[in-house]
Amino acid sequence: MYRQIMVPVDLAHEATLAHALAVAADLARHWGASITYVGVTSPVPGTFAHNPGEFARKLAEFATAQGAALGIETRAHPAIAHDPTTEVDDALLRAVDETGADLVVMQSHIPGLVDYVWPSNGGKIAAHARASVMVVRG
Repeated sequence: MYRQIMVPVDLAHEATLAHALAVAADLARHWGASITYVGVTSPVPGTFAHNPGEFARKLAEFATAQGAALGIETRAHPAIAHDPTTEVDDALLRAVDETGADLVVMQSHIPGLVDYVWPSNGGKIAAHARASVMVVRG
């Protein structure tokens, strides 16, 4: 049913992604699909990486480690946004098309007051992506 699963990841908060990573890996094994981990970064130095090349290397290492640990085929796809805080949704929507994803598995969080003011990333991706979207509660 699914052949290419996209999983948005924030490597600075890897520990909070455990549930979505497990769900995506289980679906990949079940359907014989591969997973592409997508991370969004800025072209300027940040706290996690000094440049897009370093970010791409760290994301590739993460994808390789996930694939080896979980026994699945994985890839990394870095996405560049001038302001990742405000452009993450658009960068992820572009990545859905660029990766050929037919399923997106995203980690969510328990809604709080701020979620009534600003829409969630998962909600926007689900509303606009050409792929199916599964939002996994963390």
